[in-house]
Amino acid sequence: MTPRLDLVGTVASDMARTLDFYRRLGLDIPAGAETEPHVEVTLPTGLRLAWDTEEVMRAMDPHWTRSQGGGASLAFRCDSPAEVDRYYAELTEAGYTGHLKPWDAPWGQRYAVLLDPDATPVDLFAPLPTP
Repeated sequence: MTPRLDLVGTVASDMARTLDFYRRLGLDIPAGAETEPHVEVTLPTGLRLAWDTEEVMRAMDPHWTRSQGGGASLAFRCDSPAEVDRYYAELTEAGYTGHLKPWDAPWGQRYAVLLDPDATPVDLFAPLPTP
């Protein structure tokens, strides 16, 4: 068997704020999860997304430090260009950081980028209608 991507894990400096961000994107995260040191959810595609607190990381490795920009991002496909705009507006109005306002990309998608509470880029995209 070849390895297959099963889980994307990130570290949350503020679990409650991080989970609020992803709940606003529609992820089904159980109530009360914000008090846990490790949280994971299975997405409709079967891929799992997980968050650990910084304390968990330091318990595993006392010398752990947060990495500085590995270049990875999470990309969420939306149902329509209007949904890209709506989620971007809702999240920025809720105080989350917008990184790139919605725009029509030359590759045929409505695209926007937000930053989650730990500055992980979160892309929102949807196919543009074909002319």
